[in-house]
Amino acid sequence: MSISSVDQPSGLERSGMLPTARVLTIAGSDSGGGAGIQADLRTMAAYGVHGMSVIASVTVQNSLGVQGFHQIPLDVIEAQFRAVVDDIGVDAIKTGMLGDAVTIDLVANLLADVDVPVVIDPVCASKHGDPLILEDARSHIVTELAQRATVITPNLGEAALLSGLDMDADPADLAAPLLAAGAEWVLVKGGHAEGPPTDHLIGPGGRHSYTGERHDNRHTHGTGCTLAAAIASLLGLDHATTGTPDVPRAVERANAYVNGAIKNGFALGSGIGPVDHLWRVREHLLD
Repeated sequence: MSISSVDQPSGLERSGMLPTARVLTIAGSDSGGGAGIQADLRTMAAYGVHGMSVIASVTVQNSLGVQGFHQIPLDVIEAQFRAVVDDIGVDAIKTGMLGDAVTIDLVANLLADVDVPVVIDPVCASKHGDPLILEDARSHIVTELAQRATVITPNLGEAALLSGLDMDADPADLAAPLLAAGAEWVLVKGGHAEGPPTDHLIGPGGRHSYTGERHDNRHTHGTGCTLAAAIASLLGLDHATTGTPDVPRAVERANAYVNGAIKNGFALGSGIGPVDHLWRVREHLLD
């Protein structure tokens, strides 16, 4: 199987030896390597963009779950951000696990200084259900962070927590508080619902639905991080090459990539293994 223009980002040009798209992730580090910063950077590599990172939290986790997390001091988070953005520059930003209210507020303020696509993954819990954010910080995702989002990507559980509605509410109703808070687009991910997994993108272009396959594979650690990082990579390429990010098309292409990553997820450790971020690269190398 060769990598087609549909599978891989198009319009990738180079200046010297650097990809045109520079994509920054602000998130937590996953010591097990399946999610967080590690998943983001592998996804960015799969899309051929230059990935950069600001570590906001350090988790203690493996395939069995999260044993704890430790916040990075605010001045260190800001110093990482300024070092990258002021020197290298950025074409898109993705946020993931931020952990507490003061970190969310800081990141929201930092994002106000940049004019690039921003993908917010409002991480609240791990694949095992372990909390990855302090309870009093959830409201700050709505009041402080959502307004910076080109697209925010809650799963059904996160959308329910942030909206105050039940998970079985209509996706448009789940998205409404985030849109009212200032998010341009909301992607309500439906993988936790029964039946074929269907994601709903709600925003200025109306409602778009994307239905994937349900794979018989429990190794799905890092799915949300991977999807958000893929969307950010595609929007970064749009920003760098055309200047006009196409959110519905980026979500469509990112969903196809993540569908394959889930299908090819593999066992690692004695619990839930990760999705395979490099599945397309492996198939290409075997051609």
